[in-house]
Amino acid sequence: MAENDDEQLFDDLSHQSAPERTSAGAARLRTAERRQVALRAVCLDELVPNDHRVRMVWRFVEGLDLTALLVGIKSVEGRPGHPPADPRILLALWLYATIEGVASARQAARLCGEHIAFQWLCGGVGMNAKTLADFRVGHGAALEQLLVDSFTALTTAGVASLDRIAQDGVRVRASAGAASFRRHSTLEECRAEAADALGRLRREATSDPGAASRREAAARLRAAQDREHRVAKALEVTRELRERQQERARRREERAFREQQKRANSGEKGAPAPGTAKEQDQEKEKEPRASTTDAEARVMKMADGGFRPAYNVQFASDTKSGAVAGVAVCNSGSDMCKMAPMSEALAKDYGERPRQHLADGGYVKFDDIEALDKAGVDVYAPVPAPRDKSRDRYAPLPDDAPAIAAWRKRMNEDAAKEIYKERAATAECTNAQARNRGLRQFLVRGVDKVKSIALLHGLTHNMACGWRLIAI
Repeated sequence: MAENDDEQLFDDLSHQSAPERTSAGAARLRTAERRQVALRAVCLDELVPNDHRVRMVWRFVEGLDLTALLVGIKSVEGRPGHPPADPRILLALWLYATIEGVASARQAARLCGEHIAFQWLCGGVGMNAKTLADFRVGHGAALEQLLVDSFTALTTAGVASLDRIAQDGVRVRASAGAASFRRHSTLEECRAEAADALGRLRREATSDPGAASRREAAARLRAAQDREHRVAKALEVTRELRERQQERARRREERAFREQQKRANSGEKGAPAPGTAKEQDQEKEKEPRASTTDAEARVMKMADGGFRPAYNVQFASDTKSGAVAGVAVCNSGSDMCKMAPMSEALAKDYGERPRQHLADGGYVKFDDIEALDKAGVDVYAPVPAPRDKSRDRYAPLPDDAPAIAAWRKRMNEDAAKEIYKERAATAECTNAQARNRGLRQFLVRGVDKVKSIALLHGLTHNMACGWRLIAI
């Protein structure tokens, strides 16, 4: 064929167009059929990779001594009774939930039915929110012992030490609103209203059982009883706070009277008498308040400068490993007077005290420094700046106790300053990781339950430190 013939042939094809679609029917697609029955041979263990973090959590739990959690189980071999869930499963679920930032029992229960890692931990054991919630707050003493055991295991492995401890506090939002705080006089009215509501519900339940369903009536009665109990507890708190107020006022009056007598004996003129404007302002303290939601919570100044109901969680961490050696919870917004109690608790748990105790300026209390010095513990905390700017803050004062004078001199040394730098790298890191794991607001009420949550965070932190420091 000639070259010109080829060009002519392709020129003809270029003028042709694609054939038009003449069919008017719908497009054929492969659609989802979710009601189709399929038989699958699935092994739950094979769905989780061997290097998945949930397997590391389970291995950690298997290495713990959970005898204390088994003592209270009433279902035993040879006797009737429905067997409860294995405590190892419940503890592993909470450790894994904590490290994943899950703080709600309802959310954890939902994940047990949806998330493959939680399903793997359950291993076919049914789980619900109430079981998880009751386990988390019902074994505070056991969790505290598990924390001690985990830190002891790290020290035995040589990666942790009780020689130098850094302590710091983190204020965590309580499960109570600012509007739930009531003064003592208002709480008396609230208690009367709660008692009336409870009596009315009981009369309705006995006089007209068909007025509402049994479940509705029981729920309303429980809510009324809970309300009355919480208001009564708040009243007890305000009563104690009022007694403390009265005791402080009595001491102020005694000091003022002694000062007046001293001035009178010295012959000074113009001596202020008890009841001056300043003292009267001190007398006019606000009536104590307590929350009807969580009576043990207190309004504290938070990190952002705002004031909210909260708890003060104290962590004592090892500067060598970053692991948590001790946990304490209180409802005082100040960190002052917290060093000595923490050192006492560590001595009780481990049989020895840390040789060096690091804390920030908010912990400085001369009584604590003297008590720790007497016990052989060196305190590393910043010396507060004096009011007189010309005075050297590190120079001992004439009335300083020997322990206070030694502390001032110690903090002026370069070696002490280098040691104190480890406080922020240790304690602040522990607080930050707890925040990242969901320690932002407690969903439980009361100091004891709150401490259980804090202990769980400490145990989770030590588990993660073990993964980082010990070859698995």
